[in-house]
Amino acid sequence: MLLKDIYSLCIELGKKYDPRPKEEVEKYLARTQKNYAELKEEEQEYYDKERLNNPYSDTRILNGDLELDVKKILAGIDIETSEILLADRLREKGEKVDLILAHHPEGRALAGLYQVMHLQEDILAELGVPINVAEGLLSSRVSEVERGLLPLNHNRSVDAAKLLNFPFMCVHTPADNMVNTYLENLFQDKQPETVNDIITVLKELPEYKMALANGTGPKIVAGKKNRRTGKIMIDMTGGTSGSDDAYAKLSAAGVGTIVGMHMGEKHRKEAEKNHINVVIAGHMSSDSLGMNLLLDELEAKGLEVLPCSGLTRVKRK
Repeated sequence: MLLKDIYSLCIELGKKYDPRPKEEVEKYLARTQKNYAELKEEEQEYYDKERLNNPYSDTRILNGDLELDVKKILAGIDIETSEILLADRLREKGEKVDLILAHHPEGRALAGLYQVMHLQEDILAELGVPINVAEGLLSSRVSEVERGLLPLNHNRSVDAAKLLNFPFMCVHTPADNMVNTYLENLFQDKQPETVNDIITVLKELPEYKMALANGTGPKIVAGKKNRRTGKIMIDMTGGTSGSDDAYAKLSAAGVGTIVGMHMGEKHRKEAEKNHINVVIAGHMSSDSLGMNLLLDELEAKGLEVLPCSGLTRVKRK
């Protein structure tokens, strides 16, 4: 499978499982294209033109020939210089690695992480928060995340991949979209009545079962296990945490329980203050689930996957 085709498939999977209505994804791309056309020529020169057709700025080919024929992938949650050195060591031992695939973004994709947060506006709107309120809530948080990304050493691992001649790619939001939709469908099917029922449902999935054995399994961090769930929000996609002001609006919209990968203490306290139950499913386990769903699609195309860096590989196909 060619590298460019792997990239295209990941984008299409992201769109297929995007929690937004399909027309909203297309409208987002149309707005992006319109905004680009209105830029001055000198502004267009440095514009990330991948954004014109790919709605996920945290998913990019970071190094490598688009026409490269890929047969084996080293895939992990976080790919830093150490994992690239691991790939080089595997190569020295005779293991052919054609592509290194990260979940969390690096390089240009890390710098653009804040841009995918606008996805959360439509998720809030789908849950009953007026879109103008949702956009207002996300506005300052998106700017905060953008500023927080500015001082990072974005290209460290990309430089390592270039020096050791490894094709390198990251797939963030498409995989997060897949786990988000998978869990939404699962809870729709299982219809958990209490917060503890949510834990029981999650424990049935191998990724979370193995996380429990490692001490990082699903945990109730706000609310009590016997409380009824109310409307459940699956919070697994949208780049990173949204605004801590959103919980009052979510509570007013009828959300009773949030199931997420992780949550900062300030956000947790706001959820608790607004009587929203919070279940933290687990970060690496949830990322593994999303990546596993995506990797199953790649393996179905004939690719071989070597898991590393916190990726608990479970096949469903």
